[in-house]
Amino acid sequence: MDDVEKALATIDDWGADHGATAFVGPSGIMAQHGEVDRPFRWASVTKLATALAILSAVEDALIDLDEPAGPPDATVRHLLAHASGLPFEGDVPIAGPGTRRIYSNAGFDALGELLAQRTGRSFPEELDRRVLDPLRMSATDLIGRPSEGLNGPLTDFVALAHELLRPTIVRQDTLGLATSVAFPGLKGLLPGVGTFDPLDWGLGFEIRDDKRPHWTGTRNSPSTFGHFGGAGTFLWVDPALDRSLVCLTDREYGPWALEAWPAYSDRVIASSDSTADARATGRSAG
Repeated sequence: MDDVEKALATIDDWGADHGATAFVGPSGIMAQHGEVDRPFRWASVTKLATALAILSAVEDALIDLDEPAGPPDATVRHLLAHASGLPFEGDVPIAGPGTRRIYSNAGFDALGELLAQRTGRSFPEELDRRVLDPLRMSATDLIGRPSEGLNGPLTDFVALAHELLRPTIVRQDTLGLATSVAFPGLKGLLPGVGTFDPLDWGLGFEIRDDKRPHWTGTRNSPSTFGHFGGAGTFLWVDPALDRSLVCLTDREYGPWALEAWPAYSDRVIASSDSTADARATGRSAG
């Protein structure tokens, strides 16, 4: 077992009944560990797939990022960036659009409704057409809301991670826009982590920047983007490393995760660096 596989295996120390994890590069899985075929609840990591579906519809000119959506004076762009003023749950805004970063499940559910209205198909059908089917995520289903309803195995979770490393269902420039800060300078609360000023977010993707504490690792670059979920799940992509780390567990998010996950990410990144160095030394010696 190489160093990366040993680092991944420490997921077994988290106290979850079940778990699966993988380190992903441009060519696919570099190492994995756990119950790779077991379906898990993805919780809010679902928002990454929902964002891709909306961005695909934007490229098809079915939706415009700056068209009205959600509460008065808000747009699709506001909803994707958690800047519409909608609360975590509910349809009554608690701030004006573009004034605060308020993490909102309701905003992503509204995006799902908009796509369904615009296409005449249900959101689950559109998610299949635009994201799950093209990425061959056949074992994953939306069971519930566009904000949190995906359920599926690590094998499909990896497919989503790989798409975010090398996009195929949206253009690279579209993904670049989505993983750049939208509405810079907004203060907000990242649920379960803390209040940040600013709380940087893209169009569906949280951006690490210089947040401290954070659920990614200290070795992750500021350009790292992704999402975590309340079911004990996370996916990050680090463009500087050109790598992604994904984890699925059945232990609900809590203080344990904010302690375990950053150390885990650091351990995996460091192990990857040491493995690469060892292989390079071996080639030189040969």
